[in-house]
Amino acid sequence: MQDKIKCGVIGAGWWATYAHIPALLAHPDAQLVAIQNNNPQEAKKIAQDFGIPNACTTAGELLSIEGMAAIVVSSSPNLHYEDAFAALALGKHVLIEKPMTLTVAEAMALVKIADEHGAQFLISCPWHHTAHAIESQRLIRKGALGQIRMISVLMTNPIDELLRGTNTQPTHGKPYMHPRAGTYSDPTVAGGGQIYAQVCHAAAYLTFLTGARASEVFARFHNDGAALDIYDVLDIRMDDSSIVTIASTGATSLERKDFEVRVFGTEGMLFLDLWRGTLEFVPLVGEPRVYPDLTKNAVYPHLAPAMNLIDSVLNPLRNQSPATLGLAAMEVIEGATRSVKSGNNVLVSSLVEQPA
Repeated sequence: MQDKIKCGVIGAGWWATYAHIPALLAHPDAQLVAIQNNNPQEAKKIAQDFGIPNACTTAGELLSIEGMAAIVVSSSPNLHYEDAFAALALGKHVLIEKPMTLTVAEAMALVKIADEHGAQFLISCPWHHTAHAIESQRLIRKGALGQIRMISVLMTNPIDELLRGTNTQPTHGKPYMHPRAGTYSDPTVAGGGQIYAQVCHAAAYLTFLTGARASEVFARFHNDGAALDIYDVLDIRMDDSSIVTIASTGATSLERKDFEVRVFGTEGMLFLDLWRGTLEFVPLVGEPRVYPDLTKNAVYPHLAPAMNLIDSVLNPLRNQSPATLGLAAMEVIEGATRSVKSGNNVLVSSLVEQPA
């Protein structure tokens, strides 16, 4: 019988206790041996409540545990780079939360060190694991749509109070704990507002679907009186010559979420509504194909990223969300933030300086 994969979670906070820890505890081939939270009392309580042997207060303490093979990095965004680098440098397999890092250069460095150590490296994007996502990727990659010419994305999610720092009540599921104040609203911690917290999903999804990466980005943000961006509009050219628009905001009703992705090719079109779990393929010639709606639980498979980390360690071909997608998203994010500051179009090729 194969030994179980020893794993740990760095940054055991709101999302880790809601998604990653339950997923690792449920995976038959995983053994969750440690969690890390820099508050000793919180760390101890989380470990006790979830039945985890080791409660650590530093990433170094967790990484020093003998036999540790797979790590989830779910710390605040400003710590993603150092936590993931420490794990990857030791040859650990890593799932990193979104946004991957705060800069393109940091994301590139992480991908590089993962490659050097032959480590599985994944970005946590549950949308990449739905049946509709996998089918859409298959249709696009096999050429059913012909050449991709245009993609339109509308993404909303009611997190503006998190971005403004006025309320830490999460909008997803029943939480074990709440996000810490500042995790989403402090620029030094979060990096930015909607662009880092949510557009990262949409940007990664573009490359997930088509394999293309952004080559140019133009953006406009509206902060609506907040310290960070609340409304974002992006105009992107991809390296396959397709053009993309992304409109996204966290200021929406608690009863209304949108994630509409419309892909237009020379031979057909795809219409996805991710929050509602619908998918339709419309060829330019022939009958449309409407796919069965996803069940409510399958719309946003929040357990899937950590599950897929373990699956990928066992078989690298099962990696459904490689961290290169997180790097692709960072190219869009940093390109957009620089565009907003300068008022100009930004070439992604100008974002490649290495970190000191």
